[in-house]
Amino acid sequence: MKDTTEKPVLLTMRDIHIDGRSEETWSPIIKGVDLTLRKGEVLGLIGESGAGKSTLGLAAMGFTRDGCRISGGMIDFDGIDLRKASETERRALRGKRIAYVAQSAAASFNPAHKLIDQYSEAPVQHGIMSRAEAERDAVELYRRMRLPHPEEIGFRYPHQVSGGQLQRAMTAMAMSCRPDLIVFDEPTTALDVTTQIEVLAAIRDIVAQFDTAAIYITHDLAVVAQMADRIKVLLRGDEVEEADTRTMLSAPKEDYTKSLWAVRSYARPVQPPVTEGIPVVSVETVTAGYGAADILKNISFDIHKRRTVAVVGESGSGKSTAARVITGLLPPRQGRVLFDGAPLPADYRQRSRDQLRQAQMIYQMADTALNPKLRLRELIGRPAQMYLGLQGKALTERIRDLLRLIELEPDTYIDRLPSELSGGQKQRIGIARALAAEPKFIICDEVTSALDQLVAEGILKLLDRLQSEFDLAYMFITHDLATVRSIADEVVVMQNGRVVEQGPKPEMFQPPHDPYTELLLSSVPEMDPDWLTRLLKEREKKAGKG
Repeated sequence: MKDTTEKPVLLTMRDIHIDGRSEETWSPIIKGVDLTLRKGEVLGLIGESGAGKSTLGLAAMGFTRDGCRISGGMIDFDGIDLRKASETERRALRGKRIAYVAQSAAASFNPAHKLIDQYSEAPVQHGIMSRAEAERDAVELYRRMRLPHPEEIGFRYPHQVSGGQLQRAMTAMAMSCRPDLIVFDEPTTALDVTTQIEVLAAIRDIVAQFDTAAIYITHDLAVVAQMADRIKVLLRGDEVEEADTRTMLSAPKEDYTKSLWAVRSYARPVQPPVTEGIPVVSVETVTAGYGAADILKNISFDIHKRRTVAVVGESGSGKSTAARVITGLLPPRQGRVLFDGAPLPADYRQRSRDQLRQAQMIYQMADTALNPKLRLRELIGRPAQMYLGLQGKALTERIRDLLRLIELEPDTYIDRLPSELSGGQKQRIGIARALAAEPKFIICDEVTSALDQLVAEGILKLLDRLQSEFDLAYMFITHDLATVRSIADEVVVMQNGRVVEQGPKPEMFQPPHDPYTELLLSSVPEMDPDWLTRLLKEREKKAGKG
């Protein structure tokens, strides 16, 4: 962590109050928070879902989302009062002197334009560079961001690069005007651990090279330990405490901060290996892909009743493709999927209603998985209506039972819209919707990756309890090895469409490992500010010897 105490102050926020509107009522989101940031300094903003992290970060740009307003306080950016400045003046700063890197690069890029076109837009519009200069600059920043084929990658569309590459391209785009301040809003949340290392290293290097100040918003405590010079903790719109990173990690003052540090303590009891019985799901020598390319290459694994099999691997390893094959969305070229020992039709359209009912899915992004126009009674009730034929009073009672199962009070929540829920509550609705069909098997696709650690732990405990109550089998797709340690009974490690290693969890976390498994395990961030620096040096040393 660098010492920035002698550098001039770039951003000052004093007694910031921000309200959010629900129907005709305004409620406080940020309640009198102060923030000071010096040039070249990185401030980490942490706290659980609903703490106000993103709202405060956007306010540093003089911006609020629809339905929010800055109702009090002062925001001074390098001598400019952003609250008193006109919208034209604020827009002139955004992109040029203040930039923003969103959580989901895939949702933030325009899919109809090439990366280099989107990179060039801001510097050309702000009169900083010509189009030709911007293109040359893009190649240079792509190289600094360690993107492959920097001379060529900008001429691809967003869907033609991986998630990690797209996140780095977004960071390069934010740097295109060499801003004084960048707001990073959960920029590595959806990335696997190996890709996250590349993105974190690239962000840290480029911020240091250009002496850029940054606000780094995250719920991942180990990540903020690598990135921030200081950490500010928020809780429900209030500041809990603030200190330099080493002090915050070693000696937090407040009980809430200490609870964040200790949250990853949950682990389900170790189950004995399954030696008999017919698996609920068997994937047998499956090869599958799109067009001429094979994404899955002769993979096999079993999932038994009351067992959680974690399928791990970096982006592009084939985890989600395996789920598509199991659910019948992608028929395999070779091999088959069995359910309770009987072969399933390869195409979901050829499966019976009961076969469809038995396998359900909980999605990663509850925000996009839930229809925003439907109330919870409709979202949860439709599977129960379609698969079980429930109607009227019986259907309503089933919906209420499901809300109780996911620990939400029916009278309070049954008629709410998804927009009236927190991220963790939305994910619970996704779980209730899957349970509504009364399945034997559920695919959990990165269901905790977008959640803060306190909320994620609650979701894992809920899934564990429901598995015991209903004898469920889970396929848990994840890139988070801390989650694997918490909830898995068995682990399947995938790389480039192949299963490189699989077995009971205790064996998988004990050496010797397959080299790829070792890479995954070594890439899990630790609560040590020196961890990333040490890891990169070790890998450079190994590469030099190689």
